[in-house]
Amino acid sequence: MNPADKSERFLAVLQAHKGIIYKIAHSYCHQAADRPDLIQEIMVQLWRSFENYNGAAAYSTWIYRIALNVAISFYRKDSRRQHVAHPLSAEMLNMTAPPVADESSEQLAFLQRFIAELKDLDKALMLLYLEEKSYREIAEIMGLSETNVATKVARIKGVLKQKFLSIKSQ
Repeated sequence: MNPADKSERFLAVLQAHKGIIYKIAHSYCHQAADRPDLIQEIMVQLWRSFENYNGAAAYSTWIYRIALNVAISFYRKDSRRQHVAHPLSAEMLNMTAPPVADESSEQLAFLQRFIAELKDLDKALMLLYLEEKSYREIAEIMGLSETNVATKVARIKGVLKQKFLSIKSQ
């Protein structure tokens, strides 16, 4: 395929599925000013991957997967950047906020570790779930049915519960 045809086809795919990109950017990027950067990152990665698209999955599924991976990476980088940019903010909060029970902060640390150990799809599902997205919203973002999302979330919650029970028994 010549470069002009490739470019035209890519733009048509983007136009048809741009809602996916905007939904993911809105879901993962809490700062409105950073959303254009995330959208650009997603589009760059889609362009880089476009030549390798083999048609095995629908364009929407392909876009969801790439966009979610880019968004998760962007979110992690953004979290680290904010932490480095404002190193005193956590300390300042601790000075004014009532102390959090050690047990709950320990449980939160375990939850974060357990989620980090999940497969990428499961991790993305749980991140959206913990952001209080509805099953319908998660299904739209992930390209799954609501029933599939509900089943996967229930299964993942069961796995997390078992992990918590195993650390309590130690």
